Amino acid sequence: MLTEHQKHWGVDQWAAFLTAHELPCMPRSKARLLELEESLGEQLSAHDLATIAATDPFLCLRLLREAEAHRSQRLGHDTTTPLAAVMQLGTQSFHQMLATCPETNESNPGLAECEARSCIASQLAMKWVRPRRRIARRSRHGQPARRNRRTLLWSVAPELPLAALEALHSGKSPRSIQAQVDVCGFRFKDLTLKCATLWHLPPLLTQLIRGIDNTRANLSRLCIDTARHLHTGGPSDPALPSDIADAKQIIHGASLEWLTEQLPDLDEEQVAAIVAKAGELFASRAQP
Repeated sequence: MLTEHQKHWGVDQWAAFLTAHELPCMPRSKARLLELEESLGEQLSAHDLATIAATDPFLCLRLLREAEAHRSQRLGHDTTTPLAAVMQLGTQSFHQMLATCPETNESNPGLAECEARSCIASQLAMKWVRPRRRIARRSRHGQPARRNRRTLLWSVAPELPLAALEALHSGKSPRSIQAQVDVCGFRFKDLTLKCATLWHLPPLLTQLIRGIDNTRANLSRLCIDTARHLHTGGPSDPALPSDIADAKQIIHGASLEWLTEQLPDLDEEQVAAIVAKAGELFASRAQP
C-alpha cells in the first residue's frame, strides 16, 4: 500500500526507491537451478546459468547490474548479454547471487502478465536474429531493461500500473502513455531511463530504451510489440500480419513463412492466414 507521501513522488523519488530496493528473482529460477544441479550432478556451465537468467527479467537485470559493477575497464566493451555477464561475474558468484536472491510474488496477476510478454519477446528475438548474426548478441537482450519499468512497479508498487490501466480502460485517458502521466505524473519509460542511469547500465541498453532509430532498436521494439499482440489478441490479432511485414523489412533474406513460424503456439492454418495478409501488406509497402 502506497503512503500518502509516495502518492506524490515523481520520477526521481521512484527511481531512488527502486535503486535502493533489492532486485528479486522469479521463484522458478531457483527451482530450475536446483533441477539442473540434481540432473547433471556437476557444476553448471556459464551457458547453463545464462539460460536460466535469460528467461527471468528480474534476474537478468540484476545480473547485468552486478556484472557491469565488476567489469574491468580494460575490457573495452560493455556487458550486454546474460552469457557475457555470467562470464564476467563468474559462475560461483552467479550461483551465490541466485541462491540468496529474494523471490518475487508470481501470483501477482499484473506482474505475471507483464513478465509473460517479456519472455515471449525475448524468445522471439532469439529466433528472429538468427539470419542477422551480427546484431544477435546485442538486440535480443534489450528486453529486460526495457520491460523493467512495468515488472518492477508491478512487484514493488502495483498500485501505480494498476491505476494507469484503470484510467485507460475506463476511457479517462485515451492512450497508455497518457494514462501513466495522468495518474502517476510521469511516463514509465522516463522512470526506466532514470533507473538505467543510476544503475550504470551499458549505453547500448539505454539507447534501446530511448528508442533510437537503428536496426537493433527497431528489432527490439518489434519483438516487444509482437509479443504484446500475441499475448493480448492471440493468433487472430489483426496487428500480427503488420508485425510480420515489418520483420521482413528488417530481417533481409527471411521469408514471411519462416518469420511467422517462429511465433509460438500457431497451427498451420493460423500461419497461412497471417502469411497471406502479411504478404499483401509487404507488397503494398514496396509499391512506389
